[in-house]
Amino acid sequence: MCSSALLRLDLNDTCPLILDGGLATELEAQGAKLQGDPLWSARLLHTDLQAIRDAHYRFLLSGADVITTATYQASISGFIEHLDVSPERARELLMSGVHVAKETVDRFVSDSHSAGQRHPQVAGSVGPYGAFLQNGSEYTGAYAEEMSTEEFKVWHRPQVDCLAAAGADLMAFETIPSIKEAESLVQLLREFPNSKAWISFSCKDGKCISDGSPFTDAVQIANRSKQLVAVGVNCCPPALVEPLLDSARSLLSPDMCWVVYPNSGEEWDTERGWQTSGKTLASIPELSHMWTKQGAALIGGCCRVGPAQIAELKQQLKGSCTSPASAVGMN
Repeated sequence: MCSSALLRLDLNDTCPLILDGGLATELEAQGAKLQGDPLWSARLLHTDLQAIRDAHYRFLLSGADVITTATYQASISGFIEHLDVSPERARELLMSGVHVAKETVDRFVSDSHSAGQRHPQVAGSVGPYGAFLQNGSEYTGAYAEEMSTEEFKVWHRPQVDCLAAAGADLMAFETIPSIKEAESLVQLLREFPNSKAWISFSCKDGKCISDGSPFTDAVQIANRSKQLVAVGVNCCPPALVEPLLDSARSLLSPDMCWVVYPNSGEEWDTERGWQTSGKTLASIPELSHMWTKQGAALIGGCCRVGPAQIAELKQQLKGSCTSPASAVGMN
């Protein structure tokens, strides 16, 4: 596990932190209609906070040490356009993603009544610009060709500012498909010197992120930041994780860890949604021991991964820990 003082874990060194799974997946499983919604799960910050609370709580019950806010596809301009609210109200909605997650953590800890209980943390989700475009381009990064680093920073700054102001324990820059966007986020993070983050990339194969850049280049960009606690991959098939980490094993800074939270292995179709190939797919719990051996310190799931799979992951990894996950500090 990484030796960074930025990521202090009250855990045995061989025991990774468990992340949650796909928040939108769990919301949809409970009846939310999110498919095709331009705000995706962030819509419920306006219409159904209790559904978000309940989904967060189910992931905490399943063993998650970190839960991620319902802000992946949230933006000030998106809220203004699709909810017809004021800029001030849009900012409140974005911040509410952190507030509702923290309230749920407090309730979970209060309900647990166990000595030395872990205190889960809240990661403020920051999705790529491509998520706002609603055209699947967070899996290609093609839009980056037409944007400058400064334009990316202008776009992401309000979201990061709201999440930091609301008290997120760290930021999750996730499903980033583009080297240019990653570089912009690393630069933007410096404007928030009291904030920590991880950055994870969407990847097209076992060597390259979605825009075709080598994963090794992405890791080297992450290494430039003193505020990043982890770098890795998310929302890719589980089978890609091992070769991706292996390709950059010699480049990871000793002050950082790997973060991995792939999807179920099913394929996304912009017209038809998630499609099952019919092949037998290796599961996240089955592959998690290898990722741990490779140095992954934060492991969870993304789209199509629910609380049951997170509970299985927790069970799989429990044997490698000499003590339960009792606390984590990322301040």
